[in-house]
Amino acid sequence: MGNDHSKPKVKGWPASEATLRHLQFSVMDVFRRMQGDVLGSFGFEPVESSYRVIASGLYWRLRDYDTVDRSRSVLIVAAPIKRPYIWDLMPSVSAIRRCLAAGLHVHLLEWLPASEKTCNVGIAECAEAISAALHTVRVGADNRKPILMGHSLGGTLAAIYAATASETVDALVLLGAPLCFRPGDSPFRDALVELVPAPVSDSDPFPGSILSQASAAASPETFIWSRFMDAVLSAADRAAMDIYARVERWALDEVALPGKLVSEIVELLYRENRFCRGILNIEGRTIGPENLSAPTLAIVNMVDSVAPLHSISPIGETLGPQKFHVIEYPGEKGVCLQHLGILVGRHAHALIWPQIFDWIESQNERTGVVHMSPAGATGRQ
Repeated sequence: MGNDHSKPKVKGWPASEATLRHLQFSVMDVFRRMQGDVLGSFGFEPVESSYRVIASGLYWRLRDYDTVDRSRSVLIVAAPIKRPYIWDLMPSVSAIRRCLAAGLHVHLLEWLPASEKTCNVGIAECAEAISAALHTVRVGADNRKPILMGHSLGGTLAAIYAATASETVDALVLLGAPLCFRPGDSPFRDALVELVPAPVSDSDPFPGSILSQASAAASPETFIWSRFMDAVLSAADRAAMDIYARVERWALDEVALPGKLVSEIVELLYRENRFCRGILNIEGRTIGPENLSAPTLAIVNMVDSVAPLHSISPIGETLGPQKFHVIEYPGEKGVCLQHLGILVGRHAHALIWPQIFDWIESQNERTGVVHMSPAGATGRQ
């Protein structure tokens, strides 16, 4: 990555203090995972679909969930924060199962917890992993290029990769994935860049608890108070509380991230907004929204402060309605964190996911491909 060091940096922690804090948060990661294990022992472990690993690298592995011959391939890029089973939390609210029911051949790119050997993995290395995964799943039973899909920072990484090689994907689906980080647009963005020290060391794994605590401090309304109120509002709804408890268990399942990746996400994206400004450098190539040539669908939770509408709307303004389509999701109770609502919300699964599959179907029709009707989709909205 070609970082521009001409801009002033926010002062980071002194080396000795940073080492101590790093150790403290590493211990906190272990403690939070133990809390999650306790919650899981009460019956709130994820209920994942079966899969097999068909490819892997030093810091990633590729899951294949297919059990029958399906025509259309989709590659899900998991977020590098926490575990990917948020996509497959339990049968009633599983995005993986929803895609399988819609007739898609589902693959998921999973990021492995950072180690001393993978601390220097950054955005470019993640793009290389996406490329390797697409090479494995490129040709489906219908000879179509895969659809690339991602939630949160997984969607951000998917979009960055697509901007470097749009010809390798047939379409892009972004779920609560922020791409624009203009100062003053988002209190969450502004607070986060002040709370995460710069520069972040790329010589050590970055404890997940640091990001969890920084996010809570940046937006206590999102990560503390609304979370508490959601529990209160869901108390009389057993199904909602079941989902809520499983999301809490997932939120405690901390993993370490590569220091370089955290540094680049905070510096190049959140602080300097390079992708939205069209000046992000990936392996010698400068990219921005105008490089997204694949048809793109963005789902925006209108009550999500982590990935609000203005974190995606400038992309739509650049690309226009023919190439960039937005579906607005109003959010719902019983999801614990609104940022996760599109993946685990009952109303999202009933109302929003059928629209996603309708849009995917429309891309088939756009190129004249004959396809099976999605089993889980409704008629066109």
